[in-house]
Amino acid sequence: MRSVFPAAILAATTVAPAVEVAAQVPIKEWPVPYASSRPRDPYVDGKNRVWFVGQVGNYLAYLEPQNGKFKRYELEGGALPHNLIVDKKDMVWYAGNGNGHIGKLDPATGKITRYPLPDALRDPHTLTFDGKGDIWFTAQNANNVGRLRTATGKVDVIEVPTSSARPYGIEVDSKGRPWFNEFGSDKIATVDPATLKLTEHPLPDDRSRTRRIAITSDDRIWYVDYTRGYLGRFDPASKKFKEWALPGGTSALPYAMTVDDKDRLWAVETGSQPNRLVGFDPKTEKFFGITPIPSGGGSVRHMVFDERTGQIWFGTDNNTIGRAEVTSAGAPPSS
Repeated sequence: MRSVFPAAILAATTVAPAVEVAAQVPIKEWPVPYASSRPRDPYVDGKNRVWFVGQVGNYLAYLEPQNGKFKRYELEGGALPHNLIVDKKDMVWYAGNGNGHIGKLDPATGKITRYPLPDALRDPHTLTFDGKGDIWFTAQNANNVGRLRTATGKVDVIEVPTSSARPYGIEVDSKGRPWFNEFGSDKIATVDPATLKLTEHPLPDDRSRTRRIAITSDDRIWYVDYTRGYLGRFDPASKKFKEWALPGGTSALPYAMTVDDKDRLWAVETGSQPNRLVGFDPKTEKFFGITPIPSGGGSVRHMVFDERTGQIWFGTDNNTIGRAEVTSAGAPPSS
């Protein structure tokens, strides 16, 4: 561990809190009819269809939750889609992690438009929109971050100065700045969208390896530390960190993460079987609503919160698409 920290990044780290478990969160899962295809990274479109990728099966598909029906769209061999997002026109954008492209599917026609990427971005990993409708994305093994201008197809490459940083999860704050995890190092980082200058922020503990990131309405940055079993917060204004030990402790292996419309954080502990969905309320600084994933989960790798319905959607390595009803989930009272 670091013996000396710059004053600006000194962490206030708490010990594991006592967990007061409120009513568990209702979770429903739908078995995906495409066997052993690793369905993941769901995203809800304007018609309430839940889109997801089949990372191993080379497909995009959607679930209609109201009737349980699925529809599948085939991708080219070797695409190995890793992630998708849906724009305001219900166009589906996906990361062709296996063969270096970002694709756009028009569900009405089935037409796919490919945006080839330079070798510096050869393995697009996770995508996210900014306020202009452009796409920021990580490229884990290429060790860079990119921006795709969706109107023109122009691609910007942003180099990560830390070698083997493995850029991973990514989100955009209210100022249009993307923030991302460096899973291969003990840092999180951000990019100035105007200048493309990248700034890294070392985490308080050099053993930290974070996988996913979330941003609350106050533009504070939250992350899950996969190796140490912590939930962390970084305040860009003060440059200070604070961390909380997850209920699962050092074996929690937190992976998927999101934030709801009440600014509560949600993470999945994948170190236990079944995986566990865990809520955290920043106002009380308490964990709540700890709920096992009914299918076991295998590993829940990514999830999104749908503001219209108050639901979290996720995929599992056990070949299911899941929904957690979190809006009515109660946090424990303040002590």
